[in-house]
Amino acid sequence: MKRITILLAFFALTPFLLFAQPETPVEEWTGRTILFIGAHPDDDGGSHGTMSMLQDNGNEVYVMLLTTGNVGTGDPTMTRDRLAKIRRQEEVDALKELGIPEENYINLGYTDGMLEFADREEVVKRIVWWIRKLQPTTLMAFDPGYGYQQWHKTDHRTASYLAVDAARAAEWRLIFPSQIINEGLKEHSVTDYLFYSTTAGHENTWVDISDYAENKVRSLSKYVSQFTSAFDNYTGPNLEDLPGNEGEEFLERMRRRVFERGAKDGKPMESFRYYRGNPDGAGSRRD
Repeated sequence: MKRITILLAFFALTPFLLFAQPETPVEEWTGRTILFIGAHPDDDGGSHGTMSMLQDNGNEVYVMLLTTGNVGTGDPTMTRDRLAKIRRQEEVDALKELGIPEENYINLGYTDGMLEFADREEVVKRIVWWIRKLQPTTLMAFDPGYGYQQWHKTDHRTASYLAVDAARAAEWRLIFPSQIINEGLKEHSVTDYLFYSTTAGHENTWVDISDYAENKVRSLSKYVSQFTSAFDNYTGPNLEDLPGNEGEEFLERMRRRVFERGAKDGKPMESFRYYRGNPDGAGSRRD
């Protein structure tokens, strides 16, 4: 009886497991416009292999980050203004390794760690403006959760909901109508999502980044201010600026992160929860 119950449960779930995945594998996507939304410079790091592949395959990848990352430091001599400039350059340099041009990088300029206290209507309105301008085929965002609210730290949690809420608002022409009436933009429906940083077990899409793994290693190595001792004592943007052999050790750590920690079946992979449908159902188990 127990075996029959398990089999029935499996067959009941099978359609959801099958149809939740993209009909065309991500590795074969072409001609799309992809908008990545995150909270901080480096939030896109876990998706760099996929982003590089998509850009190289004839898609247009845009990266929108909501804060400047101007608070994340332990260096007692660092200022917000200086750190914002450092982190912008790190992000631009990282994207360059992926083949994504600087003009495809958008930063809304909010203060790191304070996104949840920003005027929500204003933030959504600004994201909607970009969605209507770029008309993305696919939206990449922190996973807001699948049938529940997924835990993220504050800015990540806030960004996950802002992204989906903006996608919902962008499709209704009577929400922020001045963008359409006065600025010549057009309402746009986003129905295709790649959610990253999803809870383990809820991924349904794995992307083979074997051909772009080295790009990812190089791009991750640009975030010196965040992933090295420069977090507490910033001495410069280059690995050579780090004391002793730390630069080489850091690069090797990034290689292990990409080729070992991120591996599946012996290949470097990136995982996502793919969702296709109305943004109102992005976190629903009905998908």
